[in-house]
Amino acid sequence: MQLEDILTSERCYCKLEGTSKKRILMNISEKLGQQFATLDESEVFNSIMAREQLGSTGLGNGIAIPHCRVPHCQGIIGALVTLKSPIDFDAIDSKPVDLLFILIVPEEKTDEHVKTLAGLAALFNDPDFCYTLRQTQDNEELYNIAITF
Repeated sequence: MQLEDILTSERCYCKLEGTSKKRILMNISEKLGQQFATLDESEVFNSIMAREQLGSTGLGNGIAIPHCRVPHCQGIIGALVTLKSPIDFDAIDSKPVDLLFILIVPEEKTDEHVKTLAGLAALFNDPDFCYTLRQTQDNEELYNIAITF
């Protein structure tokens, strides 16, 4: 999996402010809805929150990979976020999250969804990768580090 296939610099958000999981996910859903004419921001948000109700996507070590399948999505879409301050995300280790990768997938792309999630989980399991992302100070740098690591 190549991150540049699903991520652009316009979907990298460095040091984003937010006070809760719900607010951060709503903010990102709005941003994605503005960037893609085929995506309805409330549909994206509701799909992400429905997935979170099945079980938190907080992996531990301050990392979360919220993901969902959405109707009218034309291709796999990723958004990378570092938070200014960690938030509670109901992660499996109960630690707050400050590094997120939001993944939106077309409804019919079940196999690609699973493969992409596995690739992301492996990538975010690398402590050096996560440390470097957390030290980043702007969106462009965040993107460049993500795609070249």
